[in-house]
Amino acid sequence: MIAQLTGRIVKKTFNHVVLDVGGVGYMVTIPLSTFTALPDGDGIVRLYVHTHVREDAILLFGFLSEEEREIFIDLISVSGIGPKLATTILSGASAGEVRSYIVAGNITGFVGLPGVGKKTAERIVLELKEKLAKRGPMDGEIHREGAGGPADVVEALVNLGYTRTQAHDAVREAARDGATDLGEILKGALKALSKW
Repeated sequence: MIAQLTGRIVKKTFNHVVLDVGGVGYMVTIPLSTFTALPDGDGIVRLYVHTHVREDAILLFGFLSEEEREIFIDLISVSGIGPKLATTILSGASAGEVRSYIVAGNITGFVGLPGVGKKTAERIVLELKEKLAKRGPMDGEIHREGAGGPADVVEALVNLGYTRTQAHDAVREAARDGATDLGEILKGALKALSKW
């Protein structure tokens, strides 16, 4: 099973990338969040990979973070959710947002995503809520009651022109540095982004 690939980008489209790894070209399906965070041109990247084996094919799905791959694997464990729909879900919402929808039982959040109807959203929440709640927060994820949480900081950073992946990574870094309230998280995230 392939778990990770590091290689040079040969080709990049909205839904897949071809990586040259030691002279072998691997075609990897990616969500839109990974596409927007990939460098332009033929840069070297590392993708966390899920190998999906079907009767007629071996498919690779790649993500820039382990958290995103983990949520993808959770989603495809739900009955009726295949890798294509899981990738579509992660193209419409970040791994942290998907996880928060599940843990909070937020059916409405899912229904706004492409390809997800109310019944599918209910099934995702029903099958994964307890599992994800037991697992605990994702790396650097902060839980706050009410409005004004890290998701708001992510949205603010996206509105400032950063990609959603950059925004999430910056918020996680701010959380690792001990930021807890909204102002500290935003300041820490902006500081992190200025270094990159």
